Amino acid sequence: MKETRIAIIGYSGSGKSTLAKKLGQRYMCEVLHLDCVHWLPGWQERDNREMDKLVSLFCDSHDNWVIDGNYSAACYEKRMEEATQIIFLDFPRRICLFRAVKRYFTYKGKTRESISNGCEEKLDREFLWWIIQEGRNKRHREHYHNVCKKYSGKMVILKNPRAVKDFLCHK
Repeated sequence: MKETRIAIIGYSGSGKSTLAKKLGQRYMCEVLHLDCVHWLPGWQERDNREMDKLVSLFCDSHDNWVIDGNYSAACYEKRMEEATQIIFLDFPRRICLFRAVKRYFTYKGKTRESISNGCEEKLDREFLWWIIQEGRNKRHREHYHNVCKKYSGKMVILKNPRAVKDFLCHK
């Protein structure tokens, strides 16, 4: 059986977790949402070293996996190197913002399955600024550009929801 190890990266609100879940079901493999590793209950951040160890253990314990999230402190290079495919969700700000707001109203007062228990859905000024500006600053854009260039042979860039739908239809 061919190994399937898919790393999904991209902008906040682009649908990384949703795509990860669908691909995990399709390939019958374990899915790791890095938001579940990074966030502890009450939106407390986990120590980077501990996060790195947990992700490394997950990768080493599974031949086939889907991991969604960016988090450079979570075995980033290992994930990119070991991935058989990297999917970059390069959606426009307006789509990501719309999806984040929609997600907030869908899960308000609840915890999504792609985040740690005890982290009720929230939409605050800091997160909105991250989606609109900070998460797309020059450093982040250059980082994504470099990843796409370095791993061009296994990179898939999807720029909108229609591209994701087409990708899933042809997988």
